[in-house]
Amino acid sequence: MQCLQRIRQSTESVHIANPPNMKIGIAADHAGFEHKQQIVAQLQKKGYDVKDYGAQAYDADDDYPDIILPLAQAIASGEVERGIAVCGSGVGVSIAANKVAGVRAALITETYSAHQGVEHDDMNLLCLGGRVIGPVLQWELVEAFLNARYKGEERFQRRLDKVIALEKKHF
Repeated sequence: MQCLQRIRQSTESVHIANPPNMKIGIAADHAGFEHKQQIVAQLQKKGYDVKDYGAQAYDADDDYPDIILPLAQAIASGEVERGIAVCGSGVGVSIAANKVAGVRAALITETYSAHQGVEHDDMNLLCLGGRVIGPVLQWELVEAFLNARYKGEERFQRRLDKVIALEKKHF
């Protein structure tokens, strides 16, 4: 309960510069289920349009590849602009999601990479470890990720084009 109170206090003081105007997808396995529920509530409170791709209930026997696939496909198809995925470490969902062409997922544990990954690399899926970071940092990472915009400068676009070419060649 104290964690939830700290989350509420920390999120009340954070100002989002632009009103949320993007559709966000979210997914988590059993190890990230409670974190996902907290993030959904916080996003909705801020006015985001959130689509929950599961798990819809806690199931200790679920597997992260099954949980992440619908979210990854939604990102790749443009059904949602960005996504957030949570598993125990964040590693499993990032590995699985990156098997879907068009998804640029990364495990993030600090705020610099949360915004820089979007600004420089057009990251579209934030992966979090529910067992390794606390709820306040988790929310700071989500906000940094969602508030960032791809810069599209020539050097960043050149690099992104190379990543896209790799996808076309190997997927």
